[in-house]
Amino acid sequence: MTVQKNDKNSRASGRPTLNEVAQRAGVSPITASRALRGVSSVAEALVLKVQEAARELGYVANPAARALASAQSHSVVVLVPSLSNQLFVDTLEAIHGVLRPQGLEVLIGNFHYSRDEEETLIRNYLAYQPRGMLLTGFERTESARRMVESSGIPCVYMMDLDNSPGLHCVGFSQLRAGAAAAEHLLARGRRRLAYVGAQLDQRTLLRGEGFRRALQQAGCYDPALELLTPRPSSVGLGGELFRQLLASQPDVDGIFFGNDDLAQGALLEALRSGIPVPERVAVVGFNDLPSSEFMVPRLSSIRTPRQAIGQRAAEQLLALIGGRAVAEPVVDLGFELMVRESS
Repeated sequence: MTVQKNDKNSRASGRPTLNEVAQRAGVSPITASRALRGVSSVAEALVLKVQEAARELGYVANPAARALASAQSHSVVVLVPSLSNQLFVDTLEAIHGVLRPQGLEVLIGNFHYSRDEEETLIRNYLAYQPRGMLLTGFERTESARRMVESSGIPCVYMMDLDNSPGLHCVGFSQLRAGAAAAEHLLARGRRRLAYVGAQLDQRTLLRGEGFRRALQQAGCYDPALELLTPRPSSVGLGGELFRQLLASQPDVDGIFFGNDDLAQGALLEALRSGIPVPERVAVVGFNDLPSSEFMVPRLSSIRTPRQAIGQRAAEQLLALIGGRAVAEPVVDLGFELMVRESS
């Protein structure tokens, strides 16, 4: 009986191989691999030939086998707390636009604002030996923190800032953003100012803290005007909390909402209830979502640089992956107060 040798070029599994794709396209296996991963240095004509060969053969890449062969994957892990929030969708699009042309696959994990879920995702994804990680904020379990630190994998943090040695991060000051909202409402002559927040992740709490400090400095802080709930942020919840706040604190004349969807819900509820905004109560949101400038009245909001954060964080991670020094490990991209009709 003759035993056929099963080398790396064989099709013992019945699946087409990368070598067969390369042969059909008339290129080397390395070029075929780079073309299929979207590496920008491969000529467009060759990319098209390789893609056509892969389609004809029904070839599907095996990233696990590729990582095993090279002892290194071509993936970057990105963990965000929500995929329904436009903030993180915009950030992910920017990250993908930077990493994909470099032949890196983006593995997205959604931990639903749960530190335990994030810990599980980190543990699972580290098993794939990613080239780098992009994490949201600095609030996570001690176990997750130790796993990231001991992995030796380059990591960049997004959305918040921390000047601790050895950390790389891109974001803005949540504290200063909250203070800016308070200062704007105070400048409008409002004195009974409320903060309404939901979800209550660390960044939401920091915005509230910045708002609180500004009011304390102005001598008009009232803890009864803070309305916080761990429930998921939504337009419907915003309307509900608006009704609740005005029922319990009828003299409130300005409200800062920790997210735009809450503020949008408040504006819709005010419209239904005949409550004039900003004459009766001024409203300011946070994140300046695309629909905010089309609300009635148009919503004033803190515009956050979500696309720029994704781009700069991904660029910083590429430098770390390439072993290059990062001149500015902490990048503060700031924010912008968009003043419109609601305040």
